[in-house]
Amino acid sequence: MAHSSDPASHQSDFFNAVESDTSQRIIAELCNALYERELALIAQQGPNQTSLLRRRIAGLSHHVRRTARFLAAKAVPLELDEHNASWQARQAAKNPARSNDTGKTNAWFAEHAKVGLVVPVWVQEFDNEHLELDSIDHVQPENQTLHVNKFGWFDFSGTPVESPARYTDREHITLSLVKPSKAVMTAACCGHTWNHKGRTSPRTLTLREILLVSTLNWRKFSEPQRFDNK
Repeated sequence: MAHSSDPASHQSDFFNAVESDTSQRIIAELCNALYERELALIAQQGPNQTSLLRRRIAGLSHHVRRTARFLAAKAVPLELDEHNASWQARQAAKNPARSNDTGKTNAWFAEHAKVGLVVPVWVQEFDNEHLELDSIDHVQPENQTLHVNKFGWFDFSGTPVESPARYTDREHITLSLVKPSKAVMTAACCGHTWNHKGRTSPRTLTLREILLVSTLNWRKFSEPQRFDNK
């Protein structure tokens, strides 16, 4: 087979190879970080039933590779820390959810609530607080309530309909559904946390949370985000 003698062609092939090698290196580094922390999480909080534990471990490789490819694509407008498989952004002195207006939250969810929409939940436990992403899996417009996959039922103003302990197994926890904004979603994606003294060390996002980020429309948070289960 004839080979091109065009120097520009060889140069293009070289840079494509370098780019591919760099991408593979980043993905491998991200996979290592994700495996390490997900296995630690399974060891601490994994299911007690052997069958469920085996199923979770069996699917881990697929989910880790999928998450690493998404992170490596850098589709999120935040700085990626490849060593820790996490996003970085300047942390606000106070939780941006504290400026949440329940009236505006009610109006926003009345207009935009739909199955698959990724939304932020404000989680407070004793003196600690953070924002966590969850996805809507049921909407009842007739009584202005919705259900999110992890944290349960809320009304459109963001107030839990049932005790948070029913979903979290923790008695001293307070949950609030808040209206999405760039500041709120950035804090959720970066795992920002606070206490009465101010900023605290970021929390680590789970694989599920990172994949939920892949559905967000960063251009305009006033519109629903599309949820694709790719």
